[in-house]
Amino acid sequence: MEDDRAWAMALAAVEADACPDCRQPWSETTDPATEGAWRGELVRCHACAAAARAMTQHESNGGDTRGLHVHVVKG
Repeated sequence: MEDDRAWAMALAAVEADACPDCRQPWSETTDPATEGAWRGELVRCHACAAAARAMTQHESNGGDTRGLHVHVVKG
């Protein structure tokens, strides 16, 4: 039980130090010494792309997108 608590506390500490966007550690990403050490790579999530196309089509047809969520299925 104490091990579980220690792991939970460690996870909470890691999550508290994470950038809300890229999830990299704030302590590293905000350190001026790491300027230029990061590189971005574009990666397409085909499931998210399908969801975005469905949303765009719905909106183009005059549909209201407020509160709308897209359920993505494979196939």
